[in-house]
Amino acid sequence: MSLLNLDSDQRAELAAKVRRDYAELKASNLALDLTRGKPSSEQLDIGRSLLALPGEEDVRDADGVDVRNYGNLKGIRDIRELWADLLGVSADTLIAADASSLNLEYDLVALAHSFGTQDSPRPWSQEETVKWICLVPGYDRHFTITEAFGYEMLTVPWLDEGPDLDAIREAVKDPQVKGLWIVPMFANPSGHTVSADDVRALAEMDTAAADFRIFWDNAYAVHTLTDEFPEILDVVGIAAEAGNPNRFYQFSSTSKITFAGAGVAFLNTSEANLAWYLKHAGVRGIGPNKVNQLAHARYFGDAEGVRAVMRKHAALLAPKFARVLDILEANLGEYDVARWTKPTGGYFISLDVLDGTAARVVELAREAGIALTPAGSSFPLHDDPNDRNIRLAPSLPPVEELEAAMEGVTVCVLLAALEKLGA
Repeated sequence: MSLLNLDSDQRAELAAKVRRDYAELKASNLALDLTRGKPSSEQLDIGRSLLALPGEEDVRDADGVDVRNYGNLKGIRDIRELWADLLGVSADTLIAADASSLNLEYDLVALAHSFGTQDSPRPWSQEETVKWICLVPGYDRHFTITEAFGYEMLTVPWLDEGPDLDAIREAVKDPQVKGLWIVPMFANPSGHTVSADDVRALAEMDTAAADFRIFWDNAYAVHTLTDEFPEILDVVGIAAEAGNPNRFYQFSSTSKITFAGAGVAFLNTSEANLAWYLKHAGVRGIGPNKVNQLAHARYFGDAEGVRAVMRKHAALLAPKFARVLDILEANLGEYDVARWTKPTGGYFISLDVLDGTAARVVELAREAGIALTPAGSSFPLHDDPNDRNIRLAPSLPPVEELEAAMEGVTVCVLLAALEKLGA
């Protein structure tokens, strides 16, 4: 029963029912939040034993160095080797830093802006303009970084099978295009995972700028919603084989594995890129929080220990995602006014509503006591040209609150669509 195919009388009848449902929703005095992909308290409790580590008696790393003191910009060997094993890369091309990979991403842009990379003819700040490729829908905090530096952001869509490679190849013909943001596994919010063929295409493609960089934010590399962990591709090694060794900066962290904001972040890239970064990082600081790095290394034990922790997260997250998908299908499936992703990992569901109605859906939800991420947040400058995309974040609320919120969201989707159609 597609809403688009109903005659005027049928639409009017349905509109009357949906408006009654919405009035009941507002009368419920809800106060629910689906805005950000934060771990729930139950997920954070998984890592409670981490708080007692590394322990008082043994505070030396694998090299016998007291982690309570200054030094070691690259991070301790214990956690670097463990994480390198998890990612399938060399520990020699991996550094361990403080809590947030987003901090590393900002620093790398800021350093290139101020000084240029080792491959840059001049600092990016001295370019007439800097352009950046942004896959959409994408991660809003990525776009905020390039917006802060005044870079022109070029939107490229995710296609069903992956990033629009033809559009990317065309964009990088411009020497002012210096970078690409991408979340390559269980992408935020689309859920895409980039294939090996597409990785090779990105590694091999010709770019007009010698200092073009792909910011490969592998934030959800092990964040499965099932028992299966997809293969993590060694993008730095693939790029080296393709003759473009400095192309990728790969980021990851423990932020949604242990404690958000109190974990360890990692940068995997070429030795030349690492040397350039560490030269500047040594000016900015003396070394990372090695006590926390040793605590994490002992907490996980090895790469399989990380996967064991992630299975516990999946057991908490998967039922929430399943309920959201069930409610979307039950309440919207027959009306043909929305599409949504069905992720097998990550933290988000991407909901596309009837063109021109996303902002109205968010407004209706807010008036009913349901906070959603603002429409357009998954696009640079919050500008979704079709006003259709809404990012749903099921992780934080308890299941009962999540169900109530999603029942309300579907009412808002239908009401906004009916309004758009003049019913």
